[in-house]
Amino acid sequence: MSTLSSMMRKKPIQPERTQLEPSMGLFQLTMLGVGATIGTGIFVVLNDVVPQAGPAVIFAFIIAAITAALTALAYAEMASCIPASGSSYSYAYATLGEYLAYLVAWCLLLEYGVSAAAIAVGSGEYLNKFLEITIGFKFPDSLSNVPALGGIMNLPSMIVVALCCLLLLRGSKESTVVNTIMVVVKLLILCMFIGIAFTAYKSENMTPFAPHGYSGVWIATATVFFSFIGIDAISTAGEEVKNPKRNLPLAIILALTIVTLFYILISLTAIGAQPAAEFEGQKAGLAQILQNVTGSTWPATIFAFGAVISTFSVILIVLYGQTRILYAMGRDGMIPTFFERLNTRSTPVNNILLVSIAVMLASGFTPADVLFDLTSIGTLVAFSVVSLGVMILRRTHPDLPRSFKVPFYPITPILAIGSCVYVLSGLPLITFFYFAIWIGIATLTYFTFSMQHSRLNQVTMSDVVRYPVEKD
Repeated sequence: MSTLSSMMRKKPIQPERTQLEPSMGLFQLTMLGVGATIGTGIFVVLNDVVPQAGPAVIFAFIIAAITAALTALAYAEMASCIPASGSSYSYAYATLGEYLAYLVAWCLLLEYGVSAAAIAVGSGEYLNKFLEITIGFKFPDSLSNVPALGGIMNLPSMIVVALCCLLLLRGSKESTVVNTIMVVVKLLILCMFIGIAFTAYKSENMTPFAPHGYSGVWIATATVFFSFIGIDAISTAGEEVKNPKRNLPLAIILALTIVTLFYILISLTAIGAQPAAEFEGQKAGLAQILQNVTGSTWPATIFAFGAVISTFSVILIVLYGQTRILYAMGRDGMIPTFFERLNTRSTPVNNILLVSIAVMLASGFTPADVLFDLTSIGTLVAFSVVSLGVMILRRTHPDLPRSFKVPFYPITPILAIGSCVYVLSGLPLITFFYFAIWIGIATLTYFTFSMQHSRLNQVTMSDVVRYPVEKD
């Protein structure tokens, strides 16, 4: 087989009956999206984007939400005809070929790993704030700042990741009850923030509304997109949804509306209570605003504790997702079989340890703004590929059963790709440089290892991954 043929080979799509019973209604699906999204960035991202965009940051959130909605619709169609296992990686493998699927997998590894590190940075800030208020202990600046900010390492964030690693090694899994509790905790503490911060609202803080004009909003959009990562969780539940043609798009729109509304209210009340210039460099910013507004520590204590719990649960989910991607790649022969090994309790110990160490190092030694931007670029590239895959699959497999189809095809996937490119263009050049290095490493490993060891080299029909389709 030639090199080009190897790069372009695809996993055949063989429809078979799915055993999953549709049990999820509109409300549960919407809450799934809200729970997976809120908590990924809003607790920390304002300190990076408000100095750039000022109060006009609300438009950055709106543009990012529209981009997330368009791509989530594309995810929903792909999830309805190709299994969610492996997410974008599986979709690309079936539509774009092995090499591009491998690069998408590396984008996902970047998205999951770096986003976990970014969330851990925020969680570490609130953990440090909580300890300071409750027991009077605070990690010194040298141990709570990365080297680029004058410190040695960000130890609180590394501790958070280590705790998540221990839980995952015990085989802990997120239950529906725990997820619901976490969603309620997040929404309650954010509502508390909005209510208290609003009492200190000053209209003069809203001027200038866009201190750096359109360019400030444009740049901020690329960073705040990080706060919408997780909305694709709705799409991957497609096989378990009642009436998916109605409920999938409605749940995506409702979840994004709820999330965006919260983000806008938090942004406006936070800026109304504190001048935009004071956000830059602030640690555990939202908790600090509550403390400044009330002159008391109890609101900040409650908020900081809630933020730690909320972000902790998100890190657990993201780390678990990262190990699943590595397992899928190992199963396909794309990386060594070391990554598909499970212990006696079916826990991917090797993956958990390696991922946790990598995330600990990233959170302990990399500035938050770099982590935000790297997460965004990995996610946006993967989202663009999924949208492109929808159009390719419509052409190559037009008769493949789909329980959900993107509305207004082909306008919607084209707009999704265009909006992703627009948001990508706002990222700093250094982010593209880091990304190019990452893709270069991926390409090198593909040609030196993955292409030779791919399970498709000697594939038989019994080896083909079978993709479930809609029930009668």
